[in-house]
This record gives sequence, C-alpha cells and structure tokens, in this order.
Amino acid sequence: MKPPVHHEQGPATTLPVGSPVAVRAYLRLLARRHRGGFAAVVTLHSVATLAGLVGPWVLGTLVESLATGTVESALAAAVGWYLAALVVQSAFTWWSRMRGAMLGERVLADLREDFLVRSVALPTGVLERAGTGDLVSRGTTDIDRLDKSVREAVPELAVAVVSLLLVLGALLVTSPLLALTALIGLPLLLVSSRWYFRRAPQSYRNESAADAAVNGVLAETVDAGRTVEALRLGEQRVRLTDRRLAEWLSWERYTLWLRSVWFPTIDAVYTAAVLATLVLGGLFTLQGWITVGQLTTGVLYAQMLTGPVDLILRWYDELQIGQASLARLVGVREVPAHEGDESTSPDGRRVEARDVRFGYREGVDVLHGISLDVAPGSRVALVGPSGAGKSTLGRLLAGIYAPGRGSVTLGGAALARMPAERVRAEVALVNQEHHVFVGTLRDNLRLAAPGAEDTELRAALDAVDAGHWVAALPQGLDTEVGSGGTALTPPQAQQLALARLVLADPHTLVLDEATSLLDPRAARHLERSLSRVLEGRTVIAIAHRLHTAHDADVIAVVEGGRISEYGSHPELVAAGGPYAALWRSWRDER
Repeated sequence: MKPPVHHEQGPATTLPVGSPVAVRAYLRLLARRHRGGFAAVVTLHSVATLAGLVGPWVLGTLVESLATGTVESALAAAVGWYLAALVVQSAFTWWSRMRGAMLGERVLADLREDFLVRSVALPTGVLERAGTGDLVSRGTTDIDRLDKSVREAVPELAVAVVSLLLVLGALLVTSPLLALTALIGLPLLLVSSRWYFRRAPQSYRNESAADAAVNGVLAETVDAGRTVEALRLGEQRVRLTDRRLAEWLSWERYTLWLRSVWFPTIDAVYTAAVLATLVLGGLFTLQGWITVGQLTTGVLYAQMLTGPVDLILRWYDELQIGQASLARLVGVREVPAHEGDESTSPDGRRVEARDVRFGYREGVDVLHGISLDVAPGSRVALVGPSGAGKSTLGRLLAGIYAPGRGSVTLGGAALARMPAERVRAEVALVNQEHHVFVGTLRDNLRLAAPGAEDTELRAALDAVDAGHWVAALPQGLDTEVGSGGTALTPPQAQQLALARLVLADPHTLVLDEATSLLDPRAARHLERSLSRVLEGRTVIAIAHRLHTAHDADVIAVVEGGRISEYGSHPELVAAGGPYAALWRSWRDER
C-alpha cells in the first residue's frame, strides 16, 4: 500500500512543526524537571520485577528436586518463597504504577502549561496569519493524543525496558545457551521494526496535519457562517471539508495498514522465541548440557520476555503518535519571539505612516504606498468598500503587523521595533472578535487592569452602557460567565471588551467594527458615551456606519489599498468624490 500524497495546508505552513532536535531537547528538559519521579518509578518496578523472577526459579528448583527425591522438604520452602515474592511483587507493582500515574499527570500538566505560556507569548502578527484552526488543534487534539502517551506510555516503556534487561540477565545466569535460543527471533524483530519505523513517524505527522486541516476548515466555516450564507459559498465549503476529510481518512487507513502488517510479525517473533527455547532446550537437556530444572526456569523466563517486549513495541508505536503531536506543540516554541528593542520608546503620541506597503504573501501587496499623519488627540475615520485594506491598515497602525516597506511610527519610534508589551500599553486594537473567558465578570474585566477596584470596574461598565444589565445579573460582578456559566449575548460580549479597553487606558485606540454587533441606535448611543471617556485620546476608527465618520476630525477614504481622499466630512462631501457618493447612499438607505 502506497502512502497518500501529502498536501501542505495553509495554517500548517504558518505555525512550524518542531524538528527532531528541538523535540529531543524539550524531552531532555522534561526529564530534568522530573528526574526524581522517574527514578522512583524505575526503582520501584525493578524491585517488583526481581520479585517476579523468584517464581520461575522456585518451579525450576522443584523440578530439580524430583530427580533427587527431596520434593517434600523443597516444597515447603518453595511455597514460602513463592508467596513472599508474590506479596512483594504485588505491593511494589501497585506502588510503581501509582507513582507512574502521578508522574504522568505532572508531565502532562507541564506540557499544557508550557504550550499555553508560549502560545500567549506568540507575536500577534503570527497569530493573525495562522488563524484559530491550527492553534486550537494543537491545544486540543494534540494534547489529547499526548494524554495516553504521557500518562501511560512513558512510565510503562521505562518499566518494560528495565523488566526486559532483568529477565534477560536472569535467563543468562540460568543458562547462556537458553539465552541464545530465546533471542532466535531477534533478526525478524529488527527487520520488521526497521521497516515500520521508517514509515510510521512521518505518516503520523501527516495524519496530525490532515486532522488540523479538517479542524481549520470547520472553524473557519463556523466563524464565517453568515458570510458563507450571504455569498452562497455553502457547497464550496462542503466540498473543501469533504476533501480535507478524505485526506485525513487516507492517512488514517495508511497508518492502520502499517500496524496491521507489523503487529502479526511481532506475534510470530514471540511464538518463535518460546518454541525455540522449548525445543532446543529439550535437546540440550538430552545432551546433558543443562538440567531439567534449568530448562523449566529458562522456558518460563523466555515466556516472561514476551510481556516487556510487547510493552516496548506497543508503547513505542503509541509514542510515534505522541511524538508527532509533541512535535507540533514544540513547533510553537520555535516561532521566533518578538523581543523588540528595549531602547526604542515613543517621544510623543503622534502616529505616522510613511509610504507603507504590505502584503500577506510575498510579492502580493494589499497596501500600496500609504502615508498618514494622525495628530495626538484627533479622531480619524477609515472608510471605503469591503476588501479595500482598511482593517489591514488598522492592524499596521496598532503595531500588529510590521510594514513590508515604509514605516509606521509612534512618537517617532518604529512600532515594529518596540517590545510588544510597550506597544500594547500605548496602542490598543479592538475589533468585532471578542472572547468571554471562563470565570467571573470581575475576572474578565481585571484582565485589563489586575489591580482595579470594584468601583473602577463598575465605572468602566457604565462608560460602555453595560452597567444596567450587569447589575441585573444574579451575582453582579461575581456572576460566572463563559463556558458552563451565564451566557452573554454577542452585544454584551462586545461591551465587555470595550469595558476592558476603558480599564486598560491606552492613549491611542484602533477600533475595527468595535460596535458592529449592536443595533444602529444602541451603537450610536454607546459611541456617544464612549466619546466622553475617550476625550483627549487618539482614536482611529474603521467606520462601516458613516455616522462614525461624520463625527471624526478627519476621514481617510481607502480604495484598492490606497488613500484616495483625505479631509473632514464637510470638505469631502463638498468635493463630490467617492466619500460623497458613499455618504449619499448610506443617508438614503436610512
């Protein structure tokens, strides 16, 4: 069976997959963090394995006693040794498994925390380009796949390796000849495993990437559901989803075929090892090279090899799946952090764009030589048709993206060179994508101002016309919201985001459809309320409702990635150009 053709998907090419070197380095980091717990698990299971070796030795001794006629005296000692070993083995096995489970939970918690911390620290532009599908897939599907690997595979694999070495050692001490016969299936094991592991790792990575592509398509379709319906793109999205699902299923089938070939081969190796030890060991006994007791013990030890070898191969296969998911998590750590230049700080609040060109793909510009000068405390409205580049320009002015050519500065300092924390303290972007975090309303608001008192929180809510509905909630600011809590309507979530903006208190704001989820009358009332709070601040508003443009100090009309008109509302209406046409059309529709 040939592997499917792998097609790189958009998001998967934006967020990298960790290299083998990076994955090994991260595993070493985890091993150092948890070396004490790991050593405890290995030590405890070593004791359990040594106790388990007593049983075959006891049975071999009993068989040997049959030849000497001392069965009765040997039987009592054998039963005592066997029971004592069984108690020790059971106790230490339980103890090692409990410590292994605890170790797995701690390692899994570290994985989740490391991924979350690194994801939050990713440059905002990287997140904007990557979208939500791939990152969500890594934080959910890949973490879930690692769950079994970390909780069970890693401890069990370590335990199996220790068990294998101890059993082989015991078999070698019992009879070197029997140790050789027990390894008769080793060549077949090595050949089949080499065949499998040359194909499996990349196949599992491609399977994970295909799964992420499915999640990405579904997330994009759901997020843009209204746009899909408005543009009648339903059939196209269904076809794309079916294609992504088919690619994912083809990789699922291929990895299943790899396992269906490999696993029966491993079973044949087990059978050959026990059979060879029994048959050849019998011949050795007839030749007088070993005793009947040694043969009995050796066959039982050879049979005991099946358990740890099976665990090693089975869990190593599970680790291939886990390794593919771990590589995707580690890949997020390989995204270069936007450190910025600590010495770069603004001298003033003037925002300037000079001959800015920008494109999401190499050689394809969205903005073409835009220049804009925003005076401190002024209100600028960006208007124009959909797809003209208004939101892209807004993100450049907010420091989310760095221009391909030209410069965007705040107080004479390039936004692209400032540390991200400094940019966010100076400039804030608010758009129509708002998230309600699980927790209380107070927790949601304090994300913007951790030390804010309740009086400040209520003042911020009142400033965005949200005070009345918050006061009507059963527990007020203590009301649990988000998943599993009180569901907020989209307009309420938008007001919550704007209240955070008030608490963050930046001097420059970029508002991209910040009131789009409210009805026109409520939006107008909210904007008037906000205008009092935002007095003295610089506001750059991407205006789809032209009353926002009407109230602005200056209006920039963006068409085809260029500023085609620039001036105040009366000036542009009098000019009779594109803005005047937009204004008349919008006024007549009202």
